[in-house]
Amino acid sequence: MSGPFASFWRPNLSRWNFKVLGSEYPEFERQLIQERTQAGVRVARARGCRGCLGGRPKVLQEEKRQLAVELYQEKKVAVKHICELMGISKPTLYAYVRQAQSFS
Repeated sequence: MSGPFASFWRPNLSRWNFKVLGSEYPEFERQLIQERTQAGVRVARARGCRGCLGGRPKVLQEEKRQLAVELYQEKKVAVKHICELMGISKPTLYAYVRQAQSFS
């Protein structure tokens, strides 16, 4: 290499600069995404939008959840049949059971 920057040009140093800058950009971009997300959440909360921030809505009404837990605790109906009857998965049923036990 020739020219005014010839004394500053070192291939290993330029690779190091590229690696440092290459690793900084994704971190910077991630930070921007986080800031924008947090700003959007603050705006939604200020508007009073609780439904859009509370996660996925529950499939079952409270009464049906209690019925599913009661059927499970009575041990008269198989878990598979309770899930089919209520239209939920086994992990969801078990989560409802854990939730009911923690409130008891």
